[in-house]
Amino acid sequence: MDPLYLTTAIPFVNAAPHLGHALELVHADVLARHARGRGRPVRLLTGTDEHAPKNAFAAGDEDVPTFVARNALRFLDLAIALDVSFDDFIRTSADPRHRPAVEWIWRACERRGDLYRRSYEGLYCAGCEEFVIGPCGEHDAPPELVSEENWFFRLSRYSDVLNDIRVVPEERAAELRAFLEEGLRDISVSRPRARTRGWGIPVPGDPDQVVYVWFDALVNYVSALGLGGADDPLRVWWREGVERRHVIGKGIVRFHAIVWPAILRSAGLPLPSTLFVHDYVTVGSRKIGKSLGNAVDPVALVDRYGVDAVRWWLLREVPRLGEADFTEERLVDVANRDLARGIGNLVHRVAKLAEGLEVRHGEPLPGAAELPARIDAAIEAYDLRAASAAIIDAVAETNRCLEHEQPWTVTGVERARRLGQAVATLRVLVAELAAFAPGIASIAAHRVAGTAEVVYERRIARARPEPGPLVTRES
Repeated sequence: MDPLYLTTAIPFVNAAPHLGHALELVHADVLARHARGRGRPVRLLTGTDEHAPKNAFAAGDEDVPTFVARNALRFLDLAIALDVSFDDFIRTSADPRHRPAVEWIWRACERRGDLYRRSYEGLYCAGCEEFVIGPCGEHDAPPELVSEENWFFRLSRYSDVLNDIRVVPEERAAELRAFLEEGLRDISVSRPRARTRGWGIPVPGDPDQVVYVWFDALVNYVSALGLGGADDPLRVWWREGVERRHVIGKGIVRFHAIVWPAILRSAGLPLPSTLFVHDYVTVGSRKIGKSLGNAVDPVALVDRYGVDAVRWWLLREVPRLGEADFTEERLVDVANRDLARGIGNLVHRVAKLAEGLEVRHGEPLPGAAELPARIDAAIEAYDLRAASAAIIDAVAETNRCLEHEQPWTVTGVERARRLGQAVATLRVLVAELAAFAPGIASIAAHRVAGTAEVVYERRIARARPEPGPLVTRES
């Protein structure tokens, strides 16, 4: 199979990470773990976007590099807390690989005749770090009128770049095609150094300007592979026989589907193969925002409920298209229903029935036999909700099998025979679960193999006390 180079977007570090960042990290990790489980070579990249003027202004009187480094560490901590199996983490202001790559691409576009300098006046959204036509739909603050002289990129030359990229879901691709029908304008790709507090990579040959943060940030996907320096990682993971897949939020899809491919084509580099576009997690039915006071700390959620419970909600409850509103109560309900009462109880039930027996290897149930193909199809459609639902369907089928066979009514060889199909099904189910809830899957795999004495059979506490058999994680 062709290698898979998989990346997340890199977030601004002007504020702490929130649940939306966790969503993207978990989704990308599932894709990576699933592909590795199928024997496919995978490289997963994540990191932080650090040259935005908003990062510099958020630092206030503090030294900007110190402020940025401290906040970047919080995003790294989030990836670790979520058990994300990343292969590389890039920081655009501190990684020595990044600036040479930005300069390399800038000069390549310049040689192509795609960069020129001119004066410009327009409305600028500081939240998006881009010029806008009118009020920004992503941020409440009104855009600022800016008049300055910048370098521009001839984006208008590249209206056909979307033809070579697969965008999933199709609804997002249709939106992009409609946008392209309106025609492309050239875009500003630098800012005056004075307006950014001197923060950013200087434009090659023009030190009074710094490279626009989006031109800078998008290059991370190839700077992490050594563009402008050692070429071997770039050759292996970007140039030859590789699927280049970006996982991004809907708010930045135009940058990734139009601007970034145009820059790559201008520079003579291959385009991304696939964009997987997700919607937002909301809180109180509103997009998460620092100014709205509705940000949820995902690391605190992991500390309270466990990493697999948080991962599972982000996979099981977030639809392929459309937004999902988060509450801790919903997280608890889903974790208890699917992980504790579903997978955990089934594994415990079968393991207890099989104690002391040599269970013959049976054929998995039809639903479990089809489970890998069903998950493969859901992954390719970027429908992780359907993929996780397939696992729970297999749990239900296994429980129905046990009720039909009733192995607890017999002993010895006959019990072992009746358990054979359930055990075979569990092996398939647990192997598929490993990409979604790796901690629980590892415990369950040992339990099914008879090599561990514990299983995830507890139920986690609700956000507020409630009568019933629920217990805390610590117990």
